[in-house]
Amino acid sequence: MNSRERVLTAFAHREPDRVPVDLSGHRSSGIAAMAYARLRAHLGLPKKTIRVYDPIQQLAIVDEDVLERFGVDTIEMGRAFAQDDASWADWTLPDGTPCQMPAWALPERLEGKWVFRSTRGHILAHMPDGAFYFEQAYYPFVDEHGSKEIPEAMEESMWHVIGGPPGPVAAGSDGPQHLAEGARRLRAATDRAILGLFGGNLLEAGQFLYRNDNFYMLLAAEPNKAHDFLDRLVEIHLAKLERFLGAVGPYIDIVCFGDDLGMQQGPQISPAMYREFFKPRHSLMWNRAKELAGVKVMLHCCGGVRELLPDLIDAGLDAINPVQISCARMNARELKSEFGKDIVFWGGGCDTQEMLPLASPGEIGRHVQEQVAALRGDGGFVFQQVHNILAGVPPENIVAMFEAIN
Repeated sequence: MNSRERVLTAFAHREPDRVPVDLSGHRSSGIAAMAYARLRAHLGLPKKTIRVYDPIQQLAIVDEDVLERFGVDTIEMGRAFAQDDASWADWTLPDGTPCQMPAWALPERLEGKWVFRSTRGHILAHMPDGAFYFEQAYYPFVDEHGSKEIPEAMEESMWHVIGGPPGPVAAGSDGPQHLAEGARRLRAATDRAILGLFGGNLLEAGQFLYRNDNFYMLLAAEPNKAHDFLDRLVEIHLAKLERFLGAVGPYIDIVCFGDDLGMQQGPQISPAMYREFFKPRHSLMWNRAKELAGVKVMLHCCGGVRELLPDLIDAGLDAINPVQISCARMNARELKSEFGKDIVFWGGGCDTQEMLPLASPGEIGRHVQEQVAALRGDGGFVFQQVHNILAGVPPENIVAMFEAIN
């Protein structure tokens, strides 16, 4: 099988020739730029300029030699863009490693931290000295008392405006044409499964704009107002989805939505609240994506979400990521037994909270083999560590993880 066939066979719930592998196929399966620089040195690969693909999370573009080394079967559609030197500007990672950042997303230095500003001058995100990624610092519907319309507020929200490739090429009246051209080129150049990042966040979008506490209170205390907000948000998402898949739909295999619904001990919201506020809207967007492009739908959804899986599946979800096995009631073998015929587990291959950063290579190898054995049967599994490989992970542990998969 080639890589695309391998991934799509897993989506068909048939076991492929080997376990499909993802690394950096989307922005929750990547590797911190600092860890990536050490990994390349550990592997004895030629020195290359480290490019920070995701400015907020400080994730690296993973080069072809590393993708080949680890047998990676996936690639993100954004890799077709910003390949020219003019799209990048020199910067320095927190550990002093030289790198490049997207030229349109260069942070500003203030005393003791790096910051990103909006076009109106608000500090949207900051990375204090000693930190390894940016965090949100501005909430439009809190700091400006909800006076903005949603599209305007999104322009003042970290997760909506600070991004890597495709970057500005996707904006403007000719954006769809540029997106289509880039996606077409990538499709012709690779047999890897191509993931298109869309987003379409609902719960998280409320948290990005209102702040978590305020949005929880809105859902609980003012349900009519919450429904109105979510209705307007879905209208925006559907219009963008039509535009996005109208351009790239023929060239991608999987469209990626996002909504972190879980925490360490279980879901952020009850199943009843999910069914009232989010399930009908998720179903509308996910099934519309399938109608528009015949793509598979994956949701990036952190945390313990076992209680929500029946409704997510019923809403039309094909795959869930990152399968956070260290959370309550997220045992891989139990999840596979209960839901393995109905959903693809994209992740769960290696715990990143304690195992990957702290265990020995031998312990990691045994852990990965146990996880793969639990999840691979009858397909329905794509290997990925649980979320991104963080900055402090030793390179020998990363190598041990990938060498243990198959």
